[in-house]
Amino acid sequence: MTEKRLLILDDDPLIGKTIGAIARSVQFDIQITLNAADFFAQLDQWQPTHIALDLVMPDMDGVEVMVELAKRECSARIIISSGVGTRVLDAAARSASEHGLPIAGVLSKPFSPQNLRELLVQAVSHPGAGIRPGSPPGQLGTDPVDITVAEFAAAVDNHELELVFQPKMHCGTGNLAGFEALVRWNSPKRGLLAPSAFIPLAESNGLIGKMTREVVRMALHWFGAGFQPDSNTNTDDSALLEKLTMSINLSARSLDDSEFIEFIVEQCKQAGVATSSVVFELTETSAMEDPVASLDLLTRLRMKGFKLSIDDFGTGYSSMLQLVRLPFSEIKVDRSFVMSASRSEESRTVIRSIVELGHSLGLQATAEGVEDEATLQFLRQINCDMAQGYLLSKPLESEQALAWGLKHLGRV
Repeated sequence: MTEKRLLILDDDPLIGKTIGAIARSVQFDIQITLNAADFFAQLDQWQPTHIALDLVMPDMDGVEVMVELAKRECSARIIISSGVGTRVLDAAARSASEHGLPIAGVLSKPFSPQNLRELLVQAVSHPGAGIRPGSPPGQLGTDPVDITVAEFAAAVDNHELELVFQPKMHCGTGNLAGFEALVRWNSPKRGLLAPSAFIPLAESNGLIGKMTREVVRMALHWFGAGFQPDSNTNTDDSALLEKLTMSINLSARSLDDSEFIEFIVEQCKQAGVATSSVVFELTETSAMEDPVASLDLLTRLRMKGFKLSIDDFGTGYSSMLQLVRLPFSEIKVDRSFVMSASRSEESRTVIRSIVELGHSLGLQATAEGVEDEATLQFLRQINCDMAQGYLLSKPLESEQALAWGLKHLGRV
């Protein structure tokens, strides 16, 4: 049995044989099934590394098959094929991703042998491209767990929160633009937990302000210690460092903290970080929770020199309204569009429109979730300002991020 095993589900025997022949030409072992029952029997017995799945089947359609694959926690990378049109194919791919399935790509019928061959080769050479959006590196708990308010409050007090840092790069030059700080909880009892496991608890129980202050403190002091110019820094290096930014996520529940601005200004002073080097990221839906409080605090942040980014743009119900009424300086294209850009013309159209809209309003545009070279090249073509994603770097622990950043600045 070879390491590359492709299980094909297509009710047309001729298409199944064609896919199989192309797959064999790039050293895949193949099995062809014509119905869902045989497919799932082979899935259990053969354990394929890859799946080619037709959407339109007489007994069980492709979406139903993918739902069942998700229930079985299938890790095989999936190629979805059909003649139903690109919009339906893209919707099926998004559905699969939402179920946590790794998608290798979509293939519109009729397809050319060359297109399928390239997709199969890419599926093997870029296995990380199927990572679910937002997946952190390593083993990271994301499921809600039975955490008490007292336990999490103690975790903040005991400095159990940790940060990882994901680089942001300038699309045009490839130069380092800055970092985004992402919080984790390293619980002695539960292991390393992702934000989704504890932030809802923090927000609903009055702990988010305390947590955000701890994140701000850690992020600014890490950034200040590693990337701020001092008296020994030459003029050229100083100019590079002064352009770097530190991005920190801000919860809507922090917007009614009247002392928050004074706190972060003081932390900037202690860390030696200019306020103009700090970007606070706020989702568009968060900004709508209390529009008046949002407008007041965000305006004051801008007056102090901080930058503001509207995160996950294009996924909320009030995107245009937020851009007009709030003083943002950056717009971040939601990763759901970016991660499908290499295979979806619709996603590329949306990205292009968001970047152009941002530029027309004087905002910088950042694309997050960049996982392949084709997407990065597209972003360069449409003059997107910055990018971040697994193609450039996964989120890194503090020492790794420092070494990575200094290397890319040519300082080591």
